[in-house]
Amino acid sequence: MPDPRDPEPAGRSDADAAPPPTDDDSVGYRGVTACHAVGISYRQLDYWARTALVVPSVRDASGSGTQRLYSFRDLVVLKVVKRLLDAGVSLQNIRKAIETLRSRGVEDLAGITLISDGTTVYECRSPEEVVDLLQGGQGVFGIAIGGAFKEIQGSLSHLPAEPAEPAAEEPADETPAGDELAARRARRRAG
Repeated sequence: MPDPRDPEPAGRSDADAAPPPTDDDSVGYRGVTACHAVGISYRQLDYWARTALVVPSVRDASGSGTQRLYSFRDLVVLKVVKRLLDAGVSLQNIRKAIETLRSRGVEDLAGITLISDGTTVYECRSPEEVVDLLQGGQGVFGIAIGGAFKEIQGSLSHLPAEPAEPAAEEPADETPAGDELAARRARRRAG
């Protein structure tokens, strides 16, 4: 009998743990998972996707019933958008900043710090650039993308991912999901 005080239950190994999130486009995160990881509502996520602010790069919705799949990089960008909005930056200025970020991979994003005075968004790659901006006398705040990167990694460590490849088409079931009695009848008629 396993000891209840044992932090690792019997039969469980590190191999059973979820792999750390990466920028691998072979996995994607559904909208609900993205919302939990980033801290936004599904309504915001849907609006940002429909208005092309942040479009899922693994798989976009292609009709009724299809699921958007966001890459890890997409989630980092979503987190940056949320932080900029929370800081009062206009959606128009956020769109301009995101266009620049879209052209880079996660490795580049992790080293970028965005600076804003609430109106303009600046990209800083070195401490000298930050100093130059601060000498102008305007109050600014910084968003370290590396911090958002780590937050998303931590959030995703316990949330599900799924393969980016669409699942093989299953035969259409004429019975509505959850209608067990109708499913049994259909199996009896077929067999």
